[in-house]
Amino acid sequence: MSLPRIYVALDTDNLNETLELAARVAPSGMGIKLGMRFYYAEGPQGVRKVIEACPNTSFFIDLKCHDIPKTAAEAIDALCALKPDYVNVHASGGLEMMQEVAKTVAKYGNDAPKVLAVTVLTSLNDENLDAVGQKTPAKEQVVRLAQLTKEAGLSGVVCSAHEIEAIRAACGDDFALMVPGIRPAGSAVGDQKRVMTPAEAVSKGATHLVIGRPITKADDPKAAVQAILESI
Repeated sequence: MSLPRIYVALDTDNLNETLELAARVAPSGMGIKLGMRFYYAEGPQGVRKVIEACPNTSFFIDLKCHDIPKTAAEAIDALCALKPDYVNVHASGGLEMMQEVAKTVAKYGNDAPKVLAVTVLTSLNDENLDAVGQKTPAKEQVVRLAQLTKEAGLSGVVCSAHEIEAIRAACGDDFALMVPGIRPAGSAVGDQKRVMTPAEAVSKGATHLVIGRPITKADDPKAAVQAILESI
C-alpha cells in the first residue's frame, strides 16, 4: 500500500464519534492520525477498533513518546502490535533514546512502522523557545534535531512547513517530513503559530500533510479532501 499524502487528524475522545469520522474520511483514500486525546480516552483497544473498521487505510499513531531510552523503546514496541504505518517520539529525548527505538522496531522487519521524531511543535515560536531556555531560533533547533534524528536511523521528522527547505538541505530527499499546522486558504489558524497552505507545503517538499479541523469540521469531509488534493 502506498502511503497517502494527507493524514486526517481525528482528535476526539469518543470512540463512536471517531468511528463516524473515520467512515467519512477513509473512502477518500487519505490516512488517519489518532493522537493522545483519543488514545488516553479509549486506549489501544479503541485504536484497534478504528483500524479494524477501516481496512486498507494508513494509520499514524501520534503519541510523541519522550522518556528514558528503555521506556520509550518499550512504549513504541507496544504500539507495533497495532501495525500502524507511522509512530513518533520527541527528538529532544536525545540520540540514545532514538537509537534504542530504531533498534526495537527493526526486529519487525517489513512490518515495522516508520518512526518519526517531533522537532519543535508548531504551536511554539522563537519567543516560546526562549522562555524555556532554548535560546535559539526555532528553525536552527528544528534542523539540529532533524540531523540528530537521521543520525539515530529514524525515518524522518514532524516539522513545521516553514522548516521544510532547511531540513531537506541538511538531511536530503530520502527523509520523511510529516507536516502539521496546515491550513487551507481561508481556514482559521487556531492554536498553531507556524502554518502554511497545503499547496505551499507540498511545493517546498513535504512528504505528508496533517490536516484536522478543516476536514473533520467541514459539512462534507470528502469534498474538503478533494478540494485540498486539487490545490496541490
